[in-house]
Amino acid sequence: FGLLGLTAWMAWQRQLPQLRLSRSAAPWVWASGVLMVASWALFFQAMSYTSAGMAIVLFHVQPLWVLLFGALWLGEKVGRQRLAAVLVALFGLALATGVLQHIAALGAEEASQSGYWLGVALCMVGAVCMAGVTLCAKKAQTSASALAWWQCLLGALALWIWPVQYGWPAWGSAWLWLAGLGLVHTALAYTLIYAGTLRLPTSRIAIFQFVYPAVAIVIDWLYFGQTLSTTQLIGIAVLTIAISVAERPSRSRMARQ
Repeated sequence: FGLLGLTAWMAWQRQLPQLRLSRSAAPWVWASGVLMVASWALFFQAMSYTSAGMAIVLFHVQPLWVLLFGALWLGEKVGRQRLAAVLVALFGLALATGVLQHIAALGAEEASQSGYWLGVALCMVGAVCMAGVTLCAKKAQTSASALAWWQCLLGALALWIWPVQYGWPAWGSAWLWLAGLGLVHTALAYTLIYAGTLRLPTSRIAIFQFVYPAVAIVIDWLYFGQTLSTTQLIGIAVLTIAISVAERPSRSRMARQ
């Protein structure tokens, strides 16, 4: 659905020629698509071994990898203020998802028997893959629509065997939800994300990646009626403060201005 939606949109906007990749851009675009598919496959597989909250926290270690790769690969400077904000935001995310309580309640023997550490490892590898997606997107130097289109194409080619092997959903409302996920949460969302990624330094991309889990937790509370503990509310507050502090001009930037 994401691929079909993006194709129709680009055809209407007469952007289909953008899908022709240059020799320099093609490897980065294709690499980002492979890493995207791998990261989500690892993430969902990890949730079968550990809790969803733990998987979300570990998966969002990726901003630290984005900062590191951006500094080493792209030569971008990482300010201490933004690095500290990312670490504080990660701590706030741990509080907001209730991971700390989960760790305290989970015994070491139970964790080892349930494949808990395998889930942790899958999340960490997935986080590195997702960080690689961000870096490849910046190196590709192509349009956001084309980048999202190629990722949807590679994802469709890689995953088509699953519904063929395990069966398609029953006709009805399930297909409407799938269409919404494909058109809105994949085609539109990733086009907007890459439009921002191509315009921002990796240090700002890293801190903004915490907006997604924070919004997901709030939506879970408002829409699905999930009760949030005091610790989780504190975690959301810490996340909000960390993001706002990271976006404040540092003293050095103010002095230069």
